Amino acid sequence: MDEKVLNNKKNGMVMLFLFIFLYLISIVCIISGGFLIEYSGNPVLLIIGVLYAALGWIPFGGLKVIKPQEALVLTLFGKYVGTLKDAGFYFINPFCSSFNPAAKTKLNQSGDVNEKNLLGTLTIGTDANASQPEAANKKISLKIMTLNNNRQKINDCLGNPVEIGIAVMWKVVDTAKAVFNVDNYKEYLSLQCDSALRDIVRMYPYDVAPNVDTTGDGIADEGSLRGSSEIVAERIRSEIQKKVNEAGLEIIEARITYLAYAPEIAAVMLQRQQASAIIDARKMIVDGAVGMVEMALERLSENEVVTLDEERKAAMVSNLLVVLCGNRDAQPIVNSGSLY
Repeated sequence: MDEKVLNNKKNGMVMLFLFIFLYLISIVCIISGGFLIEYSGNPVLLIIGVLYAALGWIPFGGLKVIKPQEALVLTLFGKYVGTLKDAGFYFINPFCSSFNPAAKTKLNQSGDVNEKNLLGTLTIGTDANASQPEAANKKISLKIMTLNNNRQKINDCLGNPVEIGIAVMWKVVDTAKAVFNVDNYKEYLSLQCDSALRDIVRMYPYDVAPNVDTTGDGIADEGSLRGSSEIVAERIRSEIQKKVNEAGLEIIEARITYLAYAPEIAAVMLQRQQASAIIDARKMIVDGAVGMVEMALERLSENEVVTLDEERKAAMVSNLLVVLCGNRDAQPIVNSGSLY
């Protein structure tokens, strides 16, 4: 279905004054017709005035006002007529009806959320607790919208469950595809966002892991959800765009808004990260301590401060490593005797 934009209908103001003028003429006809019946008995003028006064409201239904960044898809007896996109005052066939199957669909997104469904991802229809149902707006917004789906629990490539949420910036670019190619383009977008998010997240580990290929080139890399968030978000955007092309939607940007381990493994993963950090710190301390011991032995030997045999070197190395690698401050012990 190709979009057909109607640009030659911006004559709403002229038609409005014309209909008002015809209504005034009908009133004159009714008054004049009443006098003619009394004098000549001819009711034609009166009948014409009454008929137009009774049916003259119908053309007013063809007056449409389109605001900036709005569109109105028109159908006539089930046939697609065209789309009003440019801002202005239009007059169209009064029997044309506007069509927007997603008019009553509420998503957790900008410009489309009311106070009673802020916490829901998707609410279809009007509020059941409302005393009067709200009239659905059949106009389609062409503005950039922000969809913020609920957090999802997904297993990463290592099988660890993670919770992740994304925000997707999107807009409608083809109104005909949006309303005719899919049943409800808002629902369709929400479901495709969930699907694309799962497909991409399953390719990555939460943190950098060895022997993991996230790009599909057969070579292990350092990609991860935590460290490659921009790359992951771009892949999610591209994946969503492929799925919603037929719906006439454009995905402008996708951003990861929340990322964390699932609660059932969060504590264990925290201990694992702490243990890894401790091991890395210990390795650094040991490397530094060994270097300092080597430097001390070399300096003592070069300056001939003291001559140490192998046993005394071993005792000195042991003492220095204990002092440099210990968690507590050293407690010096003065030895006044001899090692032998």
